[in-house]
Amino acid sequence: MTSTTMVEVSVTDVLAGRAAALRFEDLSPAALTVAKQCLLDWLGVSIAGSDEPLVRILLEERTDAGLAGVSAVVGRMERLALPAAVLVNGAMSHALDYDDVHKAMRGHPTVPVAPVALGLGAHLRASGRDVLTAFVAGFETECRVGALCGHDHYARGFHPTATIGTFGAAAAAGRLLGLDSASMALALGIAGTQSAGLKSAFGTHCKALHAGHAAEAGLLAARLAVRGFTANADILGDAQGFARTQSSGFDHVAAEADPPGGFHVTRTMFKYHAACFLTHSSIEALKAVRDQYGITPADVHEVELHVQAGHLKICGIAQPKTGLEVKFSLRMMAALVLAGVDTSNDKTYTDELATRSDLVALRDKVVVVPDWGGEGSAAEVVLTLAGGQRYAMQFDVGVPMQDLERQWTLLEAKFRSLVAPRLGEARTVKLVAACRAAEQLVDVAVLLELTTPIA
Repeated sequence: MTSTTMVEVSVTDVLAGRAAALRFEDLSPAALTVAKQCLLDWLGVSIAGSDEPLVRILLEERTDAGLAGVSAVVGRMERLALPAAVLVNGAMSHALDYDDVHKAMRGHPTVPVAPVALGLGAHLRASGRDVLTAFVAGFETECRVGALCGHDHYARGFHPTATIGTFGAAAAAGRLLGLDSASMALALGIAGTQSAGLKSAFGTHCKALHAGHAAEAGLLAARLAVRGFTANADILGDAQGFARTQSSGFDHVAAEADPPGGFHVTRTMFKYHAACFLTHSSIEALKAVRDQYGITPADVHEVELHVQAGHLKICGIAQPKTGLEVKFSLRMMAALVLAGVDTSNDKTYTDELATRSDLVALRDKVVVVPDWGGEGSAAEVVLTLAGGQRYAMQFDVGVPMQDLERQWTLLEAKFRSLVAPRLGEARTVKLVAACRAAEQLVDVAVLLELTTPIA
């Protein structure tokens, strides 16, 4: 008589096995399309952010530390050692807060993963197919970790782009380095003990640093795993592991379940305003009312923004003093919309704008009411005019677009507006074409090299 012992498979093993086993042929047409769109958008917001002060500071620090090298820094002439380039590129891409978002991870999924997928991919002279596969492996991993932890991780004050993004970066690097399932679990273990980032940093350079640090830490985790570095192989499921110490939730069923369509990446939401995503529903609702009724600033008596209470912890800066703080101020963003200021232009958000008298006067007519009971990303605006008329409008930007060709059109327009003024029309067209056909690239390094300014 024989007996069979059932061996329980940990959630870390499941996620590591999925990331290690993913092949290019497994990607659905929609997953492949949106993955390429993510890379296009990431390159665009990175190039646009390449001259931000925080980028210059990080470049100086890494260069002074002796970390010059041959890896490309997006949109710049400098070259750094690979880990340093990954850090700077990650921070750069989140500097404008104009990058994509995802509900499953409750953060920005591409900025921790793309710097690793493209940076390490270029270092290895990997093909577009391999880089896209690695990118999706990282993206899916961080979304599944987000599902494991649930909303409580974010509610406690952690910034998932920084914390959960580290797992995505490690999975992407591990996939490119050919880690098997067991080694990938160790890479996730090394990543998990390095993950850090707090929402209290919002409105400062540290929010962008979160993305760069997550990318660099994930890269380090995978490279150490290749060398046999040890770690807790169940960092996600352990009683003192990531999920149970940083959230009250532990939903391994949600983490292991397949989303609609089979891939989380297909539910990516892109940003068309260069500000905190939680301001976007209010922006769109106000724009709709403004345009429908031809409202001017002089017409406005009061504006009510009805949002969930949690929004006030993220974009509730009542009286912003800097351009960066404006991006996290529902009141000021409403004033920009009513004044007809272009919220999609990354150059809009200056320190001078934050204290402009006409905008401050409009801002002071805006009241944020934390009573919204609908979807977390949605908002309702109620606009009262000087003549007593009241107009209400609801909007929710948290619904992924289904028409992917339409999404290409919108993203390419955004990309051109960000990149052409910096690199010229010819180079912009080449980058769009390269991203559209990224799976055909023999060496993905061409994507990063195309971002280098012409001397």
